[in-house]
Amino acid sequence: MYESKEMRAVMADWLKEKMAEDEKLVVIDADLARANGTLGLRKEFPDRALDVGIAESNMASVAAGLSSYGFKPFIFTFCPFATRRICDQVTISIVYAKQNVKIVGTDPGIAAAFNGGTHMTLEDIGVMRSIPGMVIYEPADGAQLAKALPQIYNYDKPVYIRLFRKVPAKTYFDRDDYEFNLFQADIMREGKDVTLFASGVEVKEAMDAADILAKEGFSAEVINIHTIKPLDTLTVITSVRKTGCAVSCENHNIIGGLGSAVAQALSQDYPVPLEYIGMKDCFSEVGKTDYLVKKYGMDAESIVNAAKKSMRKKERRS
Repeated sequence: MYESKEMRAVMADWLKEKMAEDEKLVVIDADLARANGTLGLRKEFPDRALDVGIAESNMASVAAGLSSYGFKPFIFTFCPFATRRICDQVTISIVYAKQNVKIVGTDPGIAAAFNGGTHMTLEDIGVMRSIPGMVIYEPADGAQLAKALPQIYNYDKPVYIRLFRKVPAKTYFDRDDYEFNLFQADIMREGKDVTLFASGVEVKEAMDAADILAKEGFSAEVINIHTIKPLDTLTVITSVRKTGCAVSCENHNIIGGLGSAVAQALSQDYPVPLEYIGMKDCFSEVGKTDYLVKKYGMDAESIVNAAKKSMRKKERRS
């Protein structure tokens, strides 16, 4: 049975176990090992748990170099420094050069909370989506992360992991019968009136919204899009063919992220009304995550309202 714990601890525990098995696995930090939970690896693996200091671009370049010699680097820092700060090194040294580097960005979007607007990465998915061949994964809870890491490790191309550091509000994927597939979305709840596409911390809000809608007589299908690129378009299109309308729910700017990926898929194959939950092209303020979720309309009640608006548009079209 899965024991609920911080996501960074899930990551660190897995790395400790895997590094003992694989001498090619290397962890590189940029002065945030304590914050990201990887500090303990230095005692166990002093030659393969490295810190480059506050030099994120150098970290990416070092990882690319190590990969070219057959090592398997995981690099760690906060989301803004793992994406927008090192975009050129990721694009050229890692992805263009076909290097097997896993990039772990922690505390995406408003999860940065008291670190404030400078650390709240609301554009990281958009940045990484635009890089050819980049895979973007965001776990909903630690149980799913634990099942995802072996597949990510065995995928010999770059992957960006968008990681909430702490204990998620709720665990959904601790079932023994849950089979994770890196490239297939999870149908968490079946419905017929509206589809709620969600990722990361917004999965809980979408599930809560579905409960509220059910009490009002509406049937919402909830799909966890854990891998935002490449998008599981088959699951997306199959769902909206049934429901006829949708809402995207993400901890990111509504421009360039999950909502944009879903909209692109729908516009090409099966256009339906789509509403967007996320940051409305603005920067965030300092505050607790729960407060920010409500302030910026990313809570369950806001998803309910968006779902009703999407359903009304569907009715008008029909």
